[in-house]
Amino acid sequence: MSSTEKKSSAKKPTADYGAKDIQVLEGLDPVRKRPGMYIGSTGLAGLHHLIWEVVDNAVDEAMAGFCTRIDVIIQADGGCRVEDNGRGIPVDPYPSGPHKGKSAAEVVLTVLHAGGKFGGEGYKVSGGLHGVGVSVVNALSSKVLLEIDRGGDRYTMQFVDGGKLKGKLEKTGSTPARGRKTGTSVTFYPDPTIFASEGTEFVARTVMDRLQTMAFLNKNLEVVFTDERDSREQTVTFQYKGGIVDFVKHLNHSKESLFAKVAAFEDEDEEEGMQLDIAMQWNNGYYEGIHGYANGISTTEGGMHVEGFKTALTSVINKYARDKGLLKEKDDNLLGEDIREGITAIIAVKLREPQFEGQTKAKLGNVPMRSFVQKSTNRYLAEWLEENPAEANRVVKKAVSAAQARLAAKNARNAVRRKTALAGAGMPDKLKDCSSGKPEESELFIVEGDSAGGTAVDARDPRTQAILPIRGKILNVERARLDKMLNNNEIRALITAIGGGVGDEFDASKARYHKIIALADADVDGSHIRTLLLTFFYRQMKPMVEAGYIYIAQPPLYSTEVGKEKVYLKDDQAKAAFLAEKPGHKKEFQRLKGLGEMDWEELKSTTMDSMTRTLLQVTVEEAAIADETVSVLMGDDVDSRKQFIITNARDVRNLDF
Repeated sequence: MSSTEKKSSAKKPTADYGAKDIQVLEGLDPVRKRPGMYIGSTGLAGLHHLIWEVVDNAVDEAMAGFCTRIDVIIQADGGCRVEDNGRGIPVDPYPSGPHKGKSAAEVVLTVLHAGGKFGGEGYKVSGGLHGVGVSVVNALSSKVLLEIDRGGDRYTMQFVDGGKLKGKLEKTGSTPARGRKTGTSVTFYPDPTIFASEGTEFVARTVMDRLQTMAFLNKNLEVVFTDERDSREQTVTFQYKGGIVDFVKHLNHSKESLFAKVAAFEDEDEEEGMQLDIAMQWNNGYYEGIHGYANGISTTEGGMHVEGFKTALTSVINKYARDKGLLKEKDDNLLGEDIREGITAIIAVKLREPQFEGQTKAKLGNVPMRSFVQKSTNRYLAEWLEENPAEANRVVKKAVSAAQARLAAKNARNAVRRKTALAGAGMPDKLKDCSSGKPEESELFIVEGDSAGGTAVDARDPRTQAILPIRGKILNVERARLDKMLNNNEIRALITAIGGGVGDEFDASKARYHKIIALADADVDGSHIRTLLLTFFYRQMKPMVEAGYIYIAQPPLYSTEVGKEKVYLKDDQAKAAFLAEKPGHKKEFQRLKGLGEMDWEELKSTTMDSMTRTLLQVTVEEAAIADETVSVLMGDDVDSRKQFIITNARDVRNLDF
């Protein structure tokens, strides 16, 4: 989850435009000028991205076979330290070019696109091919301390104020007698001026989830997380002998698996420098969970490795079903979506020179990987099905059931589609639409209850803001197939109002609004409604989440009076900050139980006006983590849900999502 919405004023360009207006950004200045280009945002997601950049370097050492342990410590003073027992960043002088004579460590910390991953023999496989990692962390930190252990010696170097060298690399002693002969430690303090919107406080759960994934993907690698902050002290170790087999079991732990076995296989093409590691297991749920990774990078948009797997999966299962008489001659072939219903699969590949589409590395583009994965899956999955007939029969039976449900859903979907017309005709009666026909400027507020809906209608900008009231709590789509969903009035209203379809057919480019905003009370019931809505969007309109179109409104939780003026405070943190600033404040704080307690003017100024409101944008960085969280929170496993809430109680910011 990330980012609050803000408005800013910019200087108007002048007609007097010449050489003096051309700005050349040197060194790390481009990063500080446009941090979003390098870390995605300056909200919480961008803040945690700093950790990932440093950790990814350590993981690259592990994949190269030189690192067995990574420590991530959130310090009590707000810094973060990442340690590994790899080879240590080189300390010898850079041999040539403009950086000749500087230590290699200094170059790595201060020069973009510098690293050991662009050729040579430093790394055969790595995730950080863009080479902007630790230098970006340096650029966006107020202080960075680098400690390197190599050749029995310890070297240190420090940077301040966005990468300014405080002292050149120097030998400060012998390697400490703590078991590490070689390795690198990076301690950094995020710059509060860069991360002003949501602060520089790391969320323990976010860090642990990512580190656990790293441990799953790197069999036997020991990853240790330590939180040293007051009242939040904890140390958690992640290490998995089973690798991605354990990953699949973990993702399915809150679901009812069709069988206990996890199908798994590995393969390698030495000549082409490609490796694969695949594990899969089906459960009784209705959603597919296929998660691709390339050199440890989560490819949330899939790519060639995922395409190859899906193609092979469909052909192998259909062939098996035909050969065993589980599909009759007159029966149609099972579709890929039928076979993938309820599957949890990890497709982890390694290759020498991965080609990712975009800086975000969301999609793998190496074409040879598709045929490599397809051929391997064809062979090994066919063998597994033959060797495990009971499990194979259950997979086919579930796929046949999914095909039947798909036909029922198709009929229901067509019924909904017939009710949806262009230009707003056929829209739900309770939808108060906006007059704008431009999706990029149109917003849909989903409001809890008719009463709040009426207030929201009065508070809105009718040109760009539409209001859709929903009654009570919508259907929990985690526990229902699409055909059942489409029989629910509130779900149908959502689908019809938004446009673009639903499920596998959903097309975000056809959505009528580019901001869908959940507006619910700041209480337990409101949190539940938000969670149900987010579950629906994640499962049935996932491209909207990936495009950054889903938001959560942040209505205030408290109000008080300062003089004759009413002041609204978003949450307990805002209340504490207010009292710290005004320790002598005597007026009582009123806890706002619902939106209905505000008149339309108050609702407008605090929650709906784009100039003064705060919106929380919903994002998905790690699809597997998001999938597991949704399953735990919205599934049938009460014990898992209870444990999740207890574990996350320290990080209140996570509880609503």
